[in-house]
Amino acid sequence: MDSFALLLSCLLVVVTSCLLRANRLDRLHVRTDAARAALLAALERRAVVARAVALHRRDEQLRATATRTERVPPSEREAAENDLSQLLGGLDRAGLPEQLRAELAEAEQRVMLARRVHNDAVRDTLALRSRRLVRWLRLAGKAPAPNYFEIVDPEPDAPSALPPGSSWPSPTWTGSPPEA
Repeated sequence: MDSFALLLSCLLVVVTSCLLRANRLDRLHVRTDAARAALLAALERRAVVARAVALHRRDEQLRATATRTERVPPSEREAAENDLSQLLGGLDRAGLPEQLRAELAEAEQRVMLARRVHNDAVRDTLALRSRRLVRWLRLAGKAPAPNYFEIVDPEPDAPSALPPGSSWPSPTWTGSPPEA
């Protein structure tokens, strides 16, 4: 009787562990999908701003590259985004209107942050998927393994930084003050 209770307890622990891991893996996949959607939205916004810059500068190569980034198949998206990053990185921003320059800097900042959030979510998901119990019991189901999105971030000292004299707004506190 004691061995039966011990076996049942062990089985219960293993099943509970599997259910918790499967639930965690599902939540990580949802997080990765949401981060991917946010990244794609940030990339789309950057392409729109890049087309506005191209229109202002009458730069046909920049316009074509920005348009191409939105139309390429997913397998070619990283290369197209790197091409756009390279063109934007070599852009002389001094001749741009202040508002357009600030919009471009903000769009690039959002892409950088969205890419980091996405890649963090992918890292966490892949780490859990690589665990022995998850692999052996195939707790990931048929969900495809997520992929990192690697593009070149602008240099901190590059002209893609905010215009001189301006700074990112500090976050405003909307809740009750933290307890000391």
